[in-house]
Parts: sequence; C-alpha cells; structure tokens
Amino acid sequence: MNVLLIGSGGRENALAWKLSTSEKIDELYIAAGNPGTAQFGTNLDFAEDNRTALLEFALKEKIELTIVGPEAPLAAGIVDLFQAHGLQVFGPNQEAAQLESSKAFAKNLMQKYNIPTAEYASFTEVEPAIAYIKKMGAPIVVKASGLAAGKGVIVAQTETEAITAVETIMLTDRFGQAGNEIIIEEFLTGEEATILAFCDGKTIIPMLASQDHKAAFDGDQGPNTGGMGAYAPAPVVDQNIFNHFKQEVMVPTLQALQAENIDFKGVIYFGLMIKDEQIKVLEYNVRFGDPEAQVILPLLESDLVEIMEAVLSQKLAEIDIKWSKNKALCVVMSSGGYPAEYEKGKQITGIKAAAEDLLVFQAGTAIKDNELVTAGGRVLAVTALGATFDEVIKRAYQGVEKINFAGAQMRTDIGQKALTKQ
Repeated sequence: MNVLLIGSGGRENALAWKLSTSEKIDELYIAAGNPGTAQFGTNLDFAEDNRTALLEFALKEKIELTIVGPEAPLAAGIVDLFQAHGLQVFGPNQEAAQLESSKAFAKNLMQKYNIPTAEYASFTEVEPAIAYIKKMGAPIVVKASGLAAGKGVIVAQTETEAITAVETIMLTDRFGQAGNEIIIEEFLTGEEATILAFCDGKTIIPMLASQDHKAAFDGDQGPNTGGMGAYAPAPVVDQNIFNHFKQEVMVPTLQALQAENIDFKGVIYFGLMIKDEQIKVLEYNVRFGDPEAQVILPLLESDLVEIMEAVLSQKLAEIDIKWSKNKALCVVMSSGGYPAEYEKGKQITGIKAAAEDLLVFQAGTAIKDNELVTAGGRVLAVTALGATFDEVIKRAYQGVEKINFAGAQMRTDIGQKALTKQ
C-alpha cells in the first residue's frame, strides 16, 4: 500500500523507521519530513500544515493510509478533511483532538467523570486569574489551554512568578491563541510517567510505560522543553500502578469519551504523576509523544501498520501486540540556548559512526550545501537498546560523544531515576 506520514520531527523519523519494516508498505511518503526520514521514504516539499496540498497528493497518489504525527494538524481537523474525501487516516478527528488542543476541555472531562487529576480553575481574563493565585498561594502551575509545542506549562514557585506567567501567556503574543484561556492548577509532587495507548473507540490497549525528561537541565531544573530524553519501560510503573492506571484512568477515559459521543481512533497519551501508589493525570495528548516514540517504537515487535489498520476497522481487540523484553533509552541533543533563542545552521558530524550500533533519530536538521546542519531546538535523539538500564545509559551517551555540532547541549542524567528502582 501507499502510505503518507505527516510531520517533520524526531517522532516522525522514529515512525518512518518503524513503518519501513512493514511488508505491507509499497511506498512511504513523508510531508515534510527531514533528512532522517528521507532514509526510509520520499520526503515531500510541502509543509504539514498545507492541508490542500496534502489532500491533493493523497488523492492523486492513491494513498491508502495517512498517519498524522504532530498535534497541530489533528487540532486543525485534517482527519475530518481526509475522511470527507473517503481517505483512511490514523489519528483522532478534530472533536476528539480537543483532549490535547484544549486543556480546559480535558480538565472538565476528567472532573465530570471522576478521573483523578489536580485541582484547577480555568480563566479567560487576567484579573480573576491573579485573584485565584493570591487565594491559592504557591507553588502553583499555570498552563496555556491551547497548543504550545510542549512549552505552555509554567511551574511557578512564588506568587510573583505565577502572576508573571499569567501575564506572559495572556497579554503577549508568545503563545498566540493558545493563551486565550489558561488553566491554573495545584502543584503536584511525585514522579512523572507516560503511558501511550492504542484506541479504536471501543477497545483501548496500553503500550509500555515510559518516562520523559521535560526540564532543560540536569536534576529536572530549568524551563520546560518538548522533552530532553526518555526511557522505557519505566520502572516507576510497577504492576500495581499499572493496574490502578487501567482501572482508574485508562478505561474511565474511554468510557467518558463514549458517554460524550466522541469517537476516538488513534493514540491517547496519558501524562501521569505518581506518588504513594496514587495516580493523577497531568495531561492528555492525542498522538505519539516526542521523545517517547523514540523509545517505545524500537521496543514494539508487532507490525505497526497492522495495528493501525485494526484501530481504523475497530478490530483492535483481535490484535496481539508483542513487545521486546529489552530496555530503550534516548538522549536528546539540542541547540545551544534551547528552549530559549538558539542559532541554526551548525554543521553536524559523527552520526554515521554513532548509528553503527545505535538508532539516531533526526528532528531539527536540514541539508545545506550538501552538509547536514542544525535547523531546530531539539536536533537529534540518540537511542540505545539493551538488556539493562546500565547498558543503555552507557551506550546512548557513548553515541552522543561521537556526534558533534557547535553549541550542542544535552542532559547528562537521563535514566538515573530508573537505576534507583531496579
């Protein structure tokens, strides 16, 4: 079959790599892709938000399956558009994508259906939000309700920081329309984990638990990023926690969507906070996480295309999804200064040497004058597989040492939490 993958980041490089192993695919196209995805398919020269061009291409090339990687096209309704023209698309429609595109919608759904989450309030005006902060005190969390590329969450340690966050989100153009509404919620402590799940509207099947590292610097310090590394399976999600998750979060979420007559087909991302055997939902996303995809997909032994077809035909319950017993860990190499201002166009060397026994997924890269150069904040995800976390940590960082570009920065503590729970 002919398959179209939409997106251009590290997640899409991981998806393209995994899709290329399926015998069901004849031609794989990626819009717009990156130099990494070009190793596994044909990159297209139009952007992931050019819905007209994407639709015309899918119809012309008789695309039998379209896979939407990032959240923005889902929120914009690309699934609805493709379905209206009789095309098969893996990903939720615009209504279902509100789980991610509107934090207010997600929090209201959790509250209505008793899905455990942090106490919160939503606001569309600055003054009531500031009054709420003064009433609740700090630390407290301020979130842009809309899509903000993983950077719309500010953990404020003081009331002054929280008020500044409110004003930054709502009164500047930093987050655009995503900041028209904000969520202010209680500060939760514990250990974070992510569980992705395939969902066909009737059945929901969890993947392996993973752990992202959102803070820019070692020790979970610094501003939030799109993610500086991840590992799987996350030991913090033991069998007891996993059972609690299924009973208290995963199944109730599907039941809530069904009760609201929302037909969800795709991947649901559950961002969790775990403390004292208790689970609370931090956020939902409606697609593979990034960088979680870079450690989950390498551990998936089943054919991803077969799973996606089962989701679209609502036959997920008939699929036996198999996972490797290995561990996986990725370290994200980012441009100097990320997630604030950073320079682009720095030559990248050493990927070929690192990729001899590792997976190097490209994210913010481009080709300039026949050289691979940096073109984004998160540049590469270096992923290692192995039998133990000690092994994958060592091998991933050995791979990182082989790769060079000016100003490269990365966390040096990815995976350390896993070692404490072995």
